[in-house]
Amino acid sequence: MKQKQSKGKTLVKIIGGVGLTLAAALSVQAAAAPKTMEEMWKIIQTQQKELEQLKAQQKNTEQRVEVTSEAVEQQAAQQTASSPSWADKTRLGGYGELHYNNLDSKNEMDFHRFVMFFGHEFSDRVRFFSELEVEHTGVEADGDPLAGEVELEQAFVEFDIAQQHTARAGLFLVPAGIINETHEPTTFYGVERNPVEANIIPTTWWEAGVGAAGELAPGWSYDLSLTSGLETSTTGSNAYKIRDGRQKVSNAKANDGALTGRIKWTGLPGVELAATAQYQSDLTQGTGAAGTSSSATLFETHAVLSRGPVGMRALYARWDLSGTGPAATGRDKQNGWYVEPSYKLASNVGVFARYNQWDNNAGSGSTSDAKIKQVDVGMNYWPHEDVVLKFDVQKQSGAANDDGFNLGVGYQF
Repeated sequence: MKQKQSKGKTLVKIIGGVGLTLAAALSVQAAAAPKTMEEMWKIIQTQQKELEQLKAQQKNTEQRVEVTSEAVEQQAAQQTASSPSWADKTRLGGYGELHYNNLDSKNEMDFHRFVMFFGHEFSDRVRFFSELEVEHTGVEADGDPLAGEVELEQAFVEFDIAQQHTARAGLFLVPAGIINETHEPTTFYGVERNPVEANIIPTTWWEAGVGAAGELAPGWSYDLSLTSGLETSTTGSNAYKIRDGRQKVSNAKANDGALTGRIKWTGLPGVELAATAQYQSDLTQGTGAAGTSSSATLFETHAVLSRGPVGMRALYARWDLSGTGPAATGRDKQNGWYVEPSYKLASNVGVFARYNQWDNNAGSGSTSDAKIKQVDVGMNYWPHEDVVLKFDVQKQSGAANDDGFNLGVGYQF
C-alpha cells in the first residue's frame, strides 16, 4: 500500500510540473511583446501570481491523495480485524434427494434425505468433519416407520500422523463397499441406492471409534479401524438380520467391538479395486439368551471402472455368522452381488442397467428360498455437474415381487 501511495504522489508531481510549464508557455504566448520595461514588469508579476496559485493547487491535491490512501488502509485493516479467523477455515456443504416411487409395494412421494456437511481446519495437521441428516422431512414419532429421523452420520477429528498417513477419532462411515462412504445422489445411477449394499453391507453404516488410513505405495492405500459393532436381535422376524443390527451410535451397546480393514488399488486412471474384511466377536452384544451369541465376519470386494463414456461397477459381499442361533434361522450366511454397466450418451446424459441378487437367509437352516433378484434399467441427466434428474424401472423375482418405476432429483454442493 505504501509503495502505491509513493507512486501516486510522484504521478501528481509530474502532472503538476507539466501543468505549470504549459501554463507559463501559454501565458507567454498570449502576451504581446512588451514595449516598455514597465509593461514587462507587469507581465512578470501576473505570471508569478499564476504560478503561485498552481503550486497551491498541486499541494492541495497531494494532501487529498495522502488522506485518501490513509483512509483506504484503515478500512482494509478494519475489515481484516472484523473477519474472524475461524470463518476462513470452516466449510459448509450438503446434499439432498426427492423420490417418487410407483411400485407394487407403495406409491409415494418422499423427500428422502436432507444432509448438511460441516468441516473445520484447526491447523495444517488437524481437521474436523461432520454430516447431519434429516430423513423423510421429520422426526420419528410413536414408532411410525413412515415418519422421519434426525441422524448424525459423521463427526470425527482427523490428524496427519506422517506423510500420506492420517488417523481419526469419532463417528465415521465404515470403509466397506462402493457407496457407503460416497453416496451423494449425483455420484451413482438409479433413484434408490442398490439393494445389495443396502441389505448386506448394510449401507448407510457408521460406527464410532478410531481409525487410520494412508498410502502404502503408489496406487495402494489402506484403511484400518476399531469401532463399535452391530447388535442384532435373537428372536422374531429380524433375528440376526444384518441391516436391523445397526445401532447408529445412539446409546449403542459396546460389549463387543468390531475390527475392519480395507485394501484398495487405484493404480490406473478410472480403476478402483478393493477388498474389505470385518470381524465382530458377538453380533448380539451379549443381550441374547444362552447359546444365542454369534461371532460375525464380513468379506466384501468390488471393482469400479470408468474409461471415457463406459462405466462398470461390480460388487460381492458375504456375512458368515457362527453359533446355533443364526444356523437355526438360516441366517448364518447372508450374501449378495450385483453388476452394473453404464454408458454416457453425452457428457451429461447416461444410461445404465443393473442386475442384483441377495439373500439374508442363505444358510443351510433356511426353510425356504429367500433369494431376491432385481433388474434395474434407467438413465441419469445432469443439467449441472452437481444436480441430477433420475428415472429407472425395476423388476423383481424370486422371494419378492415388487415391480414398478422410480423418479428422483438430487443435488450436492
